[in-house]
Amino acid sequence: MTDSDETVLRTENLEKHFGGITALDGVDVDIGTGITGLIGPNGAGKTTLFNCLTGFESPDKGSITFEGTDITGANPATIAQQGLVRTFQIPHELMEMTVFENLLLGPPNQSGEGLFRSWVRGDRFVEDEVRARERAREMADFFDLDHVIDEPAGNLSGGQRKLLELARVLLTDPDMVLLDEPLAGVNPTLEQRILERIHELESQGYTFLFVEHDMNVIMNHCDRVVVMHQGRVLTAGSPDEVRSDERVVEAYLGEVDV
Repeated sequence: MTDSDETVLRTENLEKHFGGITALDGVDVDIGTGITGLIGPNGAGKTTLFNCLTGFESPDKGSITFEGTDITGANPATIAQQGLVRTFQIPHELMEMTVFENLLLGPPNQSGEGLFRSWVRGDRFVEDEVRARERAREMADFFDLDHVIDEPAGNLSGGQRKLLELARVLLTDPDMVLLDEPLAGVNPTLEQRILERIHELESQGYTFLFVEHDMNVIMNHCDRVVVMHQGRVLTAGSPDEVRSDERVVEAYLGEVDV
């Protein structure tokens, strides 16, 4: 567990059931600043935990606190406005729209989002539009998407689509990002680029919770690792502590070279 002064996200006794199946069985976890890896075998409850944390599922029991605010059962939009956002294992970009148009969907609270507001606050609308376009171009450059900025998102490679989704999420001005297998299906060159960007963003103050099946990535790039098994937190600690935990080896790592 992290020190309470450093805790960004906390769950207490979190439960989620689907019929007779228990997906989360009393999950207690504290997530601190930096990069935390979340690992566990298929069916351990990782995706359900992500869904509950970000409002796509409501827990049946327990609580979720983000930066001191109870967000238990809140909807995704409300949670995102609090500064907690996520990516998906399969990117959710709008395929027919260009990369630039997809990025422009990210910035929140734009004056032009409502017809009435854009009419009565014309100057503010123009300012917001200019700022949003500048930020979208800056983000495209940061993620090396500037050369495809006018391409339809459907033309991007799998790795570029992952970069686009992360860029779009960051344009919402989050404090914490939940990454759901951001490297799945990505070639080694783009994988390295994504990891470099995540570390750069961490140095700027962003917090990440990171689901990834590649143990070399988890052990070499995370400050802390949380291990789930059968809907519960099996253990949490530094990569070295998790690597040497016999329960983790038995439940998950096995013969994997970590």
